[in-house]
Amino acid sequence: VQLVESGGGLVQPGGSLRLSCVASGLSFSTYAMGWFRQAPGKEREFVAAMRGLAWGGNYADSVKGRFTIFRDNAKNTVYLQMNSLKPEDTAVYYCAASLTGSTEKAQYAFWGQGTQVTVSS
Repeated sequence: VQLVESGGGLVQPGGSLRLSCVASGLSFSTYAMGWFRQAPGKEREFVAAMRGLAWGGNYADSVKGRFTIFRDNAKNTVYLQMNSLKPEDTAVYYCAASLTGSTEKAQYAFWGQGTQVTVSS
């Protein structure tokens, strides 16, 4: 199984970024896909998750209304659209695959390598 994230970078406060994660080696539509992030000196935290055939996602309170998770099962890809970015959103963002779609990182069996998002003026 391989998960490969892309789309990170440097953006000014209030800006937007879209992260992508392409999955291979698993039955993509069977898995819930999640996004987590880890800032320096902090634990990895849940950001958003979406079940395989779901219409909507589950979000951390800190990103609700600003971030949107969506997926294209035909392309084995999950996305995280991030709007109204804040400096506190700065972190390495990871995508992960789970059979449960939990907010708990221990429930995720497969992880990508991460992509850096920096929000700064």
